[in-house]
Amino acid sequence: MTAPLALQDYDRLIGALYQGPLEETPFQTFLPLSRELLNAKVISLVLRPPAVGDRGVILNQLRADENHADTPLTVQLADPNDWQIDVYREQFFALDPFINLPAGKVFTLRELLPDAELRASEYYHQYLEPAGVLHILGADIGAPGDFQARLRFSRGPDEPPFTANDKAICALLVPHLERAIAIHARLNRTESERDLFAGAVAQLDVGTILLDEHGRFLKANAPATQILSEKDGLQVTQQQLELATRQRSQELQQIIRRVLASAHRNEAAVVQVLRVPRPSGRADLGLMVRLVPQYEWAEGHSSPAVAIFITDPEQAGAASQQTLTQLFGLTRAEATLATLLTRGLALQEAATELNISPHTARAQLRSIFSKTGVTRQAELIRLLVKSVAVLA
Repeated sequence: MTAPLALQDYDRLIGALYQGPLEETPFQTFLPLSRELLNAKVISLVLRPPAVGDRGVILNQLRADENHADTPLTVQLADPNDWQIDVYREQFFALDPFINLPAGKVFTLRELLPDAELRASEYYHQYLEPAGVLHILGADIGAPGDFQARLRFSRGPDEPPFTANDKAICALLVPHLERAIAIHARLNRTESERDLFAGAVAQLDVGTILLDEHGRFLKANAPATQILSEKDGLQVTQQQLELATRQRSQELQQIIRRVLASAHRNEAAVVQVLRVPRPSGRADLGLMVRLVPQYEWAEGHSSPAVAIFITDPEQAGAASQQTLTQLFGLTRAEATLATLLTRGLALQEAATELNISPHTARAQLRSIFSKTGVTRQAELIRLLVKSVAVLA
């Protein structure tokens, strides 16, 4: 029988539970702690149940065997491709009798299905028995249309069944787990949206640099990192952005301070722009400095406060050839030519690049004009670089 839950164990468990959404592998600390607390062979947290055509998201943590007894609990998470998880995803989720429970209520499998019936089932013979599992305790969490998750503790046939005390401990965890999974789901959505929008900006070859509330460098996206690595008019030194000359650097710092000061005065968003000459003689960079919108209750420490957007005329975004063929019905050869034109090449230069004659290039360009409905090369480039093809 599992001992009553001590207050310090409960505190440690709840702390690990709310830390779960922030961990690299979600809930990697909570799972082994709770499995050990209930003396279970396996704990499973199903963040997204499997379905036809969807493998779902299942986190398992197993009791260490003799060969891994010294392995820290926090790294004893099962491989998501272990056969027990893999086979369940592919075949046995449809036979599982321990699903669709009333949300938030804790049950044992034997409350729903007597041991004799379970042992006679195909699910037991083909899945539970080979996995060495007989006793299961768990709860379903969430509601249809929001998120649905499952918590399951399992023991082997030679171990005692789960008790009323085990159920009570599990019931203490369920409401907290529901909140923690809701936090996990919201963080996932936010991360996905951020990555989507950041990827779109990067595809447009717009560099982005984020500074904190003191104007110190925090991070940069790929186009900005490339520009900074060249140290051609713009670089980072001791967490501060610097331009080619001391005077220009001071000018940039004044702009950053002006933008930050507007936030403290609750003024309308201030946007400042600046041209940055490059010592190499390449085309000037364009900088736009603006505030990062702050959530009303943001903590403000080392969080993004200023965004600097950088454009490099020599790194204009190029349209995707495949997307151009789908959008405008261009042939592969026409899409290739159009892509080179969006990169700033003249028609003669594009012909040389493609190893075709100027006559062939002009013929392809006329065909592109016809299919896109434009009559001049400048109009064509404007149409293509403003189309979704540059995001592909």
